[in-house]
Amino acid sequence: MRLADFILRDMGRILTEWESFAATLMPAARHMDAPALRDHAQQILQAVARDLSTPQTRHAQREKSQGRAPRLSDAPETAAQTHALLRARHGFSINQMVSEYRALRASVLCLWLDACHPAPPELDDMMRFNEAIDQAVAESVAFFDAQAEQARNLLLGMLGHDMRSPLQTIQTTAQFLAALNAGEKVSEAAARLIRSGARMNSLLDDLCDFNRTKLGLGINIAPAGIDLAQVFGDAVDQLRAAHPRHRIEFAVHGNVQGTWDGLRLQQLLSNLVTNAVTYGTADAPVRVVVTGQDAQVLVAVWNSGPPIDPQTLGQIFNPLRRGEDRHDRNAPGLGLGLYIAKEIATAHHGAIDARSDPGGTVFEVQLPRRP
Repeated sequence: MRLADFILRDMGRILTEWESFAATLMPAARHMDAPALRDHAQQILQAVARDLSTPQTRHAQREKSQGRAPRLSDAPETAAQTHALLRARHGFSINQMVSEYRALRASVLCLWLDACHPAPPELDDMMRFNEAIDQAVAESVAFFDAQAEQARNLLLGMLGHDMRSPLQTIQTTAQFLAALNAGEKVSEAAARLIRSGARMNSLLDDLCDFNRTKLGLGINIAPAGIDLAQVFGDAVDQLRAAHPRHRIEFAVHGNVQGTWDGLRLQQLLSNLVTNAVTYGTADAPVRVVVTGQDAQVLVAVWNSGPPIDPQTLGQIFNPLRRGEDRHDRNAPGLGLGLYIAKEIATAHHGAIDARSDPGGTVFEVQLPRRP
C-alpha cells in the first residue's frame, strides 16, 4: 500500500496516537481538550499526503531538504506554522513541539509497515515522508522561535515601562531624606539610594533601548545643534559623582559643535565610561578626550588594565555578552552598555571601534557633525 493512501485511510488512528502523545507533554497539555491536542495535525498529515502524491524532481528534493519547499500563493501560513504559533501560545516548549513530530514519524511508519506486511514497503515513499516531516519541523521551529521572540520583547517592554513608577517613588523619597539634614547616617543612606536609583534607571534605559532594537525600531534620536564640550562636561560631572573612588579625566580639543542628540550622546559616554571604570585598573584614571576635526568629532575613552584578547574584542559590542577573561565577572549590569553605545553611534551615522594592548583599552567613536 502506498503511504499517501494509508495516511488518508487511517487518519483517525494516526490522530488518536498523536493526541495520546500530546497529552503527555506537561504541564502545557494539562487543561487541553482533544481538539486542542490534535491542533492542525490533520491538516499537516493531509499536506504530507499531497506531497507524497506529487511528482518531485531532484532539485525540488534538495530545496525541501534545506527548508525551502514551495508555498501556496493563497496560503499565508502552512498548517505546520499555525500549529507552532498555537503551541507556543499554549505554553509548549520548542523541544516538546519537535517531539510531537518525532512521535508522529515513528507512529505513521510503524502503522504503515504493519499494514504493508507481508509486501515490502515502497522505500521512495519512506524517503519522501521523512522529507515532508523535516519540512514541517523546519516551518514549525521557525514560527515558534519568532513567536517566542515577540513574546520576550513584549515582556521586556512592559517590564521596563512598569518599573519606572516605583523607581521614581524611591528616588523622590531618597531626595526628600537627603534634604532633611537628619544626620550623617541618614544623609549617607539617602545618597546611596540616589546613586542606586540612578544606576537602576540607567539599566532600564538600556533594557528599553535593547528592546527597541530587537523589535527593529532602532535607537530613537532627536538631533539639535549642541556643543559637546558642555554636554559631555555635564555627563562627566555626573559620572564623577557616581564613581567617587575613580579619577575621570576630561579634555576637549578643537571645535566640537555639531548636530546630535545630546541626551543620547551622554548615554553613550556614560556607558563607555562605566565600562572603563568597571574593567580598568582601579588606581589609574579613565581618560575622556573629545577632538574636533573638519567633518567629524572623535570621542575616545581610555582605561588601563589587562589587554582584551582578539576573540573577545571582536564580539565586545554584541548584546548580553561580557569577555570571559575580564577580571570582574560579577560586575553589575545587563551586558548591554557597549551594544547600546554602538547603536547610538549608528543612529547618528557614526561608528565605534575598540582597540586593546598592554598599555590599555580605548573605545573611539566617530560622529559626523551633521548626520
